[in-house]
Amino acid sequence: MNIFDYLSWRGDVPFSADPFNEVDGLVLSELAYTNFAGIVPARGEIGLGEAAELFFARTSREVILETPGSTAPAPLLMEEMSRGARFRDSRLMHFINVVDKDKSEQMAAVSLLLPDGSVFVSFRGTDNTLVGWREDMALSYGEATPGQKRAAAYLQNITKRFPGPLRVGGHSKGGNFAVYAASCCPPEVQDRISLVYSFDGPGFRDEVLCSEGYRRILPRVRHLVPEGSIFGMLLTEMAERQVVISSATGFYQHDGFTWQVERNRFVRGELNETARLMDQTMDSWLDHMTDEERSSFFDTVFILLESTGHESLSGVFGQKLKSTESMLGSMVKLPKEKRKELLSFLRELVHIGGKNAMHLHMGRRDED
Repeated sequence: MNIFDYLSWRGDVPFSADPFNEVDGLVLSELAYTNFAGIVPARGEIGLGEAAELFFARTSREVILETPGSTAPAPLLMEEMSRGARFRDSRLMHFINVVDKDKSEQMAAVSLLLPDGSVFVSFRGTDNTLVGWREDMALSYGEATPGQKRAAAYLQNITKRFPGPLRVGGHSKGGNFAVYAASCCPPEVQDRISLVYSFDGPGFRDEVLCSEGYRRILPRVRHLVPEGSIFGMLLTEMAERQVVISSATGFYQHDGFTWQVERNRFVRGELNETARLMDQTMDSWLDHMTDEERSSFFDTVFILLESTGHESLSGVFGQKLKSTESMLGSMVKLPKEKRKELLSFLRELVHIGGKNAMHLHMGRRDED
């Protein structure tokens, strides 16, 4: 059973009978992937049912089903949510969507006033744009990214407008934004936040982990990842990881629509070897690099990706042969030192990955 099945089977159960749970958190976090432009006002609110009518008047269900990408089904959540008593009377508020290529910023969010009187602030995860993925990589170096700063400002604005109880969450990078924004709130506002959900979101640099705000909000952070998590293994998250079973394999487990549900919670599992290898390898690899080296490396990688002429990952990898030719041509044109640096870091990544794979294999043999 996935979150669509959950809404179909338990959507009529009001919060008064079964309080807000982790599955509700993922439903609302995935909902943020919907393009609410022109429907949910930046300063104001609209009922869930009316928002659904407006959305499907301009975009048919058939078009959504034919749209590629793991987040494409997000608008369909509104159909199921509007049918049941649990979410039917919710109101959508304060939609924001910022994509700034010059600043490498991608941040979108929407808030929901729920029937139980609480507000859920939902941050969108990484979209398909190269801009969004460039900002993801920027989480590993330097200070707060523009998206993190805007997320913090957005949450503080919501807390001023709505003095009641709050929950915050997001999937993928949206989970990182949710935790970061909550950590930036003053203590009196943090006291109103009951839970912060990070669904397979990346972690943080030491500057955030050591901050007083992060330490205060940490007991209320819930970090859920699939068995084969890759993205959720990036950087460090001090909240205990709770592992969820997915119906997908490999990288596709990042898709929250594949996470398995039983009644009002996710089915628990254990991290597989790939996820543990990714966790150890990425941490070790990044530890070998200074902030300047990380910045330089990822800048070069995105220069090569952008050389394909595409602005999205699906565009780059949708035409593999043409994209590869473009990137190889651009790599040849790089200054010699840049090429040397890029290849050196890639060799180091392969070397560390090989060593960690061997250690994991030996550990498994010892257990046997």
